[in-house]
Amino acid sequence: MLRFTKKQQLYFLLCVWCLVVNWSSAETEESEGGPMGETEKAALYSTVQGFVGDSWNGSYLFPDPCGWTPIQGVTCDLFDDLWYVTALTFGSMRDNSLACTEIPVIRPQLFELKHLKSLSLFNCFTSPNQYLASVSDEKWLDLSNNLETLEIRSNPGLIGELPSFITSLTNLQSLVVLENRLTGSLPENLAKLTRLRRLVLSGNRFTGRIPEVHGLTGLLILDLSRNFFSGPLPLSVGGLSSLLKLDVSNNYLEGKVPIELQSLKNLTLFDLGNNRFSGGLTKEIQEMSSLVELVLSNNHLEGDLTGIKWRNLKNLVVLDLSNTRLKGEIPWSILELKKLRFLGLSNNSLGGKLFPQMETEMPCLNALYVNGNNISGELEFSKKFYERMGRRLGVWGNPNLCYNGDEIKNLRDHAPFGVNQCKRMKAVTLA
Repeated sequence: MLRFTKKQQLYFLLCVWCLVVNWSSAETEESEGGPMGETEKAALYSTVQGFVGDSWNGSYLFPDPCGWTPIQGVTCDLFDDLWYVTALTFGSMRDNSLACTEIPVIRPQLFELKHLKSLSLFNCFTSPNQYLASVSDEKWLDLSNNLETLEIRSNPGLIGELPSFITSLTNLQSLVVLENRLTGSLPENLAKLTRLRRLVLSGNRFTGRIPEVHGLTGLLILDLSRNFFSGPLPLSVGGLSSLLKLDVSNNYLEGKVPIELQSLKNLTLFDLGNNRFSGGLTKEIQEMSSLVELVLSNNHLEGDLTGIKWRNLKNLVVLDLSNTRLKGEIPWSILELKKLRFLGLSNNSLGGKLFPQMETEMPCLNALYVNGNNISGELEFSKKFYERMGRRLGVWGNPNLCYNGDEIKNLRDHAPFGVNQCKRMKAVTLA
């Protein structure tokens, strides 16, 4: 058995103590991180007070805004062993978020946060007649080197045009200006933002034509829905080869659907609904083989369904062509859409019969709307199909359509709404 002298024992205990102190110190430094410089802290506090109100002073924060008690909505990162603000979120997004004061102010100190990568303003500008353009463009340029995300959401008091400084923020990857009251036309040089991956300008009051988007080749999401845009859809949209989502619904767009869109091989959502497009259902749509949702409803397209190779669109889950002035019959090839859940063909001039094979060949179908057409003959679906569809089967408004109630016992509430039994129709005819 080993024996140690008192001197050796003291030396051993001293070494253990040093190890414990060093480990504890390292853990403390790791948990606290570095300090925040006074200049950065002053800029942050003034920025927060501008949005939240002067009553906020941050006195409860220890040891600094990025230490043990960080500010909700403020994200920091270390640069040269000091904390710097990299993301700010203002507004009532969460219960403990920094809710904005009645009339928030964008203070000049915001633009002293040189490492800021993300700025989000949610439901801040609620009082009427407030402007983003109240801050000079030169100030916003101070953020252009690092700002990657700018989100301005649900600000009913925010008016005016989209400020011109937007196109100078050339490092932006995500620009979301959603559900405000902004007006006017979009900047013609919006395509300068070549690093954009997401462009969402939905739910405003923008007018005029959609500008060309040459150069936005990395764009994944383009959502300009629920505005007042007019004119044609730019041909350059067909060059956005990375695009996954294209939504320009609920505008006043017109003209033909550009054939250039056939190049969008990765597109999963394509929504042109509630516009004034015309010129028929372009065959080039069948080249967009990745489509999951195709919505062209409430347009003046005209034409028929027979010219499309529906088997090419085998990934479709939603197909809505309601109120598009379609004629002819529903083609047999539509049964090749095995994943389809929603089929909307209502309020057209379609004739012919509904295929009973829809029940078996389209196993995922749980919503079928063909109301307001000229579909005729007898519905030959089983009771199980009617039960599966329920009120999601829209077949009313087809005067020459009927169902055979004698073959389907006890339909009760699952009987197709607005359609008579075939025998009853015959009796009326004989009478």
